[in-house]
This record gives sequence, C-alpha cells and structure tokens, in this order.
Amino acid sequence: MAVAALPRTMDALSRRAATLRDSLRRSQGNTDGMVAILGSFDHRLSALEAAMRPTQVRTHAIRTAHENIDRTIKAADGILSQFDLVRRAEAAILRGPHEDLESYLEAVEVLKGIVRFFSSNKNFKSSEGVLNHVNNLLAKSTLKIEEEFKQLMSTYSKPIEPDRLFDCLPKSLRPTKGDHEADGGSHSDHPSKGLETAIYRTPTLIPPRILPLMNDIAQQLVQAGNQQSCYKIYRDSRASALEMSLRKLGVERLSKDDVQKMQWEALEAKIGNWIHFMRIAVKLLLAGERKICDQIFDGVNFNTGHCFAELTANSVITLFSFGDAVAKSKRSPEKLFVLLDMYEVMRELQPEIEEVFEGKPCIEMREAASSLTKRLAQTAQETFADFEDAVEKDASKTIVQDGTVHPLTSYVINYVKFLFDYQSTLKLLFQEFDSGTEAESQLASVTTRIMQALQNNLDGKSKQYKDPALTYLFLMNNIHYMVRSVRRSEAKDILGDDWIQRHRRIVQQNANQYKRVAWAKILQTLSVQGAGSTGDLSSSGVSRAMIKERFKSFNMQFEELHAKQSQWIVPDQELRESLRLAVAEVLLPAYRSFIKRFGTLVENNKNPQKYVRYSPEAVDQLLGQFFEGQQWAEQKR
Repeated sequence: MAVAALPRTMDALSRRAATLRDSLRRSQGNTDGMVAILGSFDHRLSALEAAMRPTQVRTHAIRTAHENIDRTIKAADGILSQFDLVRRAEAAILRGPHEDLESYLEAVEVLKGIVRFFSSNKNFKSSEGVLNHVNNLLAKSTLKIEEEFKQLMSTYSKPIEPDRLFDCLPKSLRPTKGDHEADGGSHSDHPSKGLETAIYRTPTLIPPRILPLMNDIAQQLVQAGNQQSCYKIYRDSRASALEMSLRKLGVERLSKDDVQKMQWEALEAKIGNWIHFMRIAVKLLLAGERKICDQIFDGVNFNTGHCFAELTANSVITLFSFGDAVAKSKRSPEKLFVLLDMYEVMRELQPEIEEVFEGKPCIEMREAASSLTKRLAQTAQETFADFEDAVEKDASKTIVQDGTVHPLTSYVINYVKFLFDYQSTLKLLFQEFDSGTEAESQLASVTTRIMQALQNNLDGKSKQYKDPALTYLFLMNNIHYMVRSVRRSEAKDILGDDWIQRHRRIVQQNANQYKRVAWAKILQTLSVQGAGSTGDLSSSGVSRAMIKERFKSFNMQFEELHAKQSQWIVPDQELRESLRLAVAEVLLPAYRSFIKRFGTLVENNKNPQKYVRYSPEAVDQLLGQFFEGQQWAEQKR
C-alpha cells in the first residue's frame, strides 16, 4: 500500500518545484528593474551637484568674508577697550596712590596688561606709541609707589612704648608702675625659675590690614627693578624704630670701662634690667620684626634674610655689648650669681635666637649670641675658682671676740646655699667645658673644695686667739654652723651623709677640747688628791689653810671663767645647752663632793662665806649664763 502511494507523492513534489522556479524568475525581473531605476537617479543627482557647485563656492566666500569682518570688529573693539583702559588707568595714576592705594595698584596691573597686549600686537600701527605712553605712566607709578612705601614705612615705624611691651609679657614678669619708674622695670634676681610655660604675646608692630598693601607695593617695586630702594627704605625705617624702642625701654651701650666704674649696687640693678630687656628684645621685638619682614616680602623676589640681618645688627650689638662688658670686667665673688643669671637667660633664649636669626645671612648674629654665652660661662667658672681660692686665702684680721660664727663662715655658707638655687644652670655650665664628667659629681667636687677651703681658713683664724679654750669654742661654733646649714639645704644631697657625720664628730671633738682646756685647772683645784683626809686636817693647820686656799682659788677661777665665758657666744641654742650640761656634769659633782668632804673645816670660821661663796645650786645657775654674750654691766646686775 505504501508503494502505491509513492507516485502521488512524487507528482506533488514536482509541482511545488515548478512553482518555486517561477517565483525566482519573477523576483530576478523585479531586482533588475529596481537596479535600472536607481542607476537613473544616480545620473540625475550628479548632474544636480554639478549645477549647484558655483552657488556653494559663492556661499563659502560670503561666509568667510563675514567671519573676517567679525574678527576685525572684535579686534577693533579690543583695541578700543585697551585705549579706554589706558585712559582710566592714567587717571588713577595721575591721582596718585595716597587716597586709594588698592585702586592705584590695580591700575598699575592694568597698565602692565596693556603693555603685554600691545607687545603681542606689534602689527597695529599705533602700538609703539601706545607702549611708550603706557611705559611712561608705569615709570611715574613706580616713583609714586616708592614714595608711598616710604610714607607708609615712616607712618607705621614708630617706637613701641615700654608699657605696651610689658602688656605682652607673662603676668609674673610685668613690673608695677612704681617698679618701672624706679629702676627701669627690673625684676627679681632669679626670675626664670618656674617660667617654663610662660606665654609671651608678639606685639603688633604694623597693623595687619596694612601688611598686604605693603606686600603688594614691595612686589611692584621689585618687579620694576627698584629692589635696592625698597631694601633701603625698609631697612632704615625698621632699624630706627627698633633702636628707639630699645632706647625707650632703657637699653644702652656700655663698655667694659663703664661697667668697671660702677658701684656694685648700680651694676647689679643694671644686670637685672639687662636680663629683663633681653627677654623683651628677643621674644617680643626681634620676633615681631622677623614676623612682619617675612609677611611684607612673602612671595617677593627679595633678599629678606640680609635685610633683616642689617636692620637688627646695631640693636643686637647694643644688647650684647653690656653682657660682653660684664663678662670682661674684673671678677669678684658677688658677680658669680649675676653672671649665672646672665648665662641662664642666654641659654633660655637660644632657641628663639636660632629661630629669629635663621639662615645664612644671620649667621653672625647667632655666632655673637653663642660667643657671649660661652664668655659668660667662662667668666662664671673662673669666678668660681677665684672664690674657692679667696676663701682659703682670706687674710682678714677680724677676730670675733666672743668666739661666735665668723662673718666669713656665714658669707661662704650663704654663698653655697645660693649656688644650689642654680643647680640646673651650674650643671649646664660645667658641661660647656667638660661634657665627659657627670655634672652632679662636678658640683659635689666644687662644693666640697669650697667647704674644705673654709675649714682650712677657720683653722688659721682660730690660732689668733690667746685663750686656747676660745680657740676650740670658735671652731666648734663655726663647724657646727656649717653642718647645720648643710643639713637644712640642698647641699645635703650633694655632700652626702658621710660628710655630715664626719664634721659632726669634728664639732664634738672641739667641744671636748674646750671642756678639757677651759675647766681642767678648776677641776684640779677640786681634786682630793694631795688635799689629805678630814682626819689629817683636824690636826694640821697647814692642811686646813690649804683647803681654805682651794676654796678661795675655786671662787676666783670660777668668777674669772664666768666673767669671761658669759661674754662668749654659742649662737645655737641646742649646742649651747648641750655644752653647759657637759660642763655641769663634770663640775657640779666635783664641787659637791669637795664641799661635802671639806666644807665643815671652814664653816666654823668667822666669815665662812669668804670660802664657800657659791652653793652647788648657785654654780649651776651661773653656768646658765655662760655663752650668752652678756656685757660686764649685765653681769654686775
């Protein structure tokens, strides 16, 4: 059945193939027709383009002409506007800068722009004439700007009154009105202690609103080639203002001879003022000058460093000259502390000096400050050595008649105490010359040498006394004063406990020697050796007479000792009581014993008080008057 259907299927396929072939033939015919139509259009468009080409050329020429006309009109407008700018800028230049400086400087910038415009449009036939005219205006403007700069610098370069400067100081450093009138505003001898966080406010030397204008003027002058005149005007104006400010403050230039002629009190006051002035000059005035110099010439091709160095040179020399004169003047012990104060303030100001005088042009200023610091340190160290030598060799013949603390001792001890107020400064000073040795050990060594020099001198002075007992009392008093002062001061930590204990033993040795020398003879009088016994005395007139002589001798010696030693002084109450007690402990038992054993032998005489003049209680009471420094009239009373 399937075979029978096959012919029908083939016929159907044949019919469909024939239909497809007919369709393809018709489609090809259509395509050929369309190609022919399009070819016809192409020919027509080519002909149209050829016909329109002349029109396009004419249109392009017209457009180019319009563009040329527009450019010409714009160029003419630009040139006309430049002429208008010249006219307006010229009016501003002729009016001058005094009334409206900002507008004047704007007009100068406009003229410079006009110069640039015509310099780049040299083909314009009037450009040369315009350039000449504008350049003449710029030359006039430069002269007027220079004059205005000079006027502004003169107006705003006035000296600052001291009171304004004092207001910029930390409160702890501001003088009272009376202080300033009395001594130029000097402060305490050692004002830098505790001022590490003190705040200084830089004074306003030129109003802030003026600084930008001055910067613009400086820029104009330098650009115009007038750098030298700008340099000179600024330097001279600010140098004068700075010098006058310092003069009003009280700064003066003094030589070594001037310093040498001064009385110590006057010199000490001037040194105190100088220390104060140095802080004001460096932290306020010079810092302020550096600030405005940098602001006025910011962005200007100008030798700011050299200008600042020159304007401050004379003032710095004046400031440093006094310090230099003091350092070079004759050394004396009392100058050590003011030298340390001066050295200390130079060290304190060193960072500010480095900052204010930064850069190669200011190297001389930095070196001058460093040189002064080293010279002060050198003089202070030499004065230190002089003092040590002077203490040991002090040849004053002054004898303290009462055996109390010698003026030299109190002077040296006070000196050493003051030194310890300067511990940190002294350590810096020692390191200036010997950085290899620990500063604290150097301070201990120096202090020990000074104390030993004092002790050596006291040993020599003690030999001036004719009474050996007073010799030992004098040494006891003075060395005890040294020990007590060291124990109560920072010197204790430097000299150490060993030094204290060693010298306390020396005090005790001298006390024992005094007791032995002063009281040996009277104790010998009370000795029972050689006096015999009570039984012997009853049958021996000679022995009774001897006992009478012993009592009379005791009375006479004790009265002499009382008369003499009640005028002597042991200034320390504790030591005085201790010494009296030590004497009483040996004298009273011996006296009581002597009275007990031999008092009956004289009691039956007509005048027993002639022999037993003092009871043991009376002797004890009189011992309480020893070492009080009483005068003879007081003793009689």
